Amino acid sequence: MDWLFQTNGSFSYVVLRAGLAVTFFMHGTQHAFGWHGGKGAKAQVANWRDKYHIPLPMGYFALFIELFAVVSMTFGFLVRPAAFGLGVFISFALVLGHWNNGFFLASAPGRGSGIEYTLALVLISLAIVIGGAGALSVDGWIAH
Repeated sequence: MDWLFQTNGSFSYVVLRAGLAVTFFMHGTQHAFGWHGGKGAKAQVANWRDKYHIPLPMGYFALFIELFAVVSMTFGFLVRPAAFGLGVFISFALVLGHWNNGFFLASAPGRGSGIEYTLALVLISLAIVIGGAGALSVDGWIAH
């Protein structure tokens, strides 16, 4: 169980955590609450079901992962499980929603975005799974 909280004092992980926290605050609240022009939880989960055949319980769990990750990354608490969850969530988005649109974020008009941005988010999540929370984290405090 020590591996869950073990980390070093690197501030680079704080920067990565902050990036994920801000990104998923905006993205997750758009999905879950309909903020920033989003659909809200019920419509978002229905969209995932209808478009990607994601079962409703899995869709609601994905919303939970997005919102839990914001809190986790902000406080540096349980970052490895949260980052793993985000990595899986974004991997699904990469494969199901972006793969067929190529690599680049901005492609042809009327075409969805490629994997460029989602790949970066997956790799950031993986870096945090490997390295832990870093400095200024509850995980680091627990480990020491």
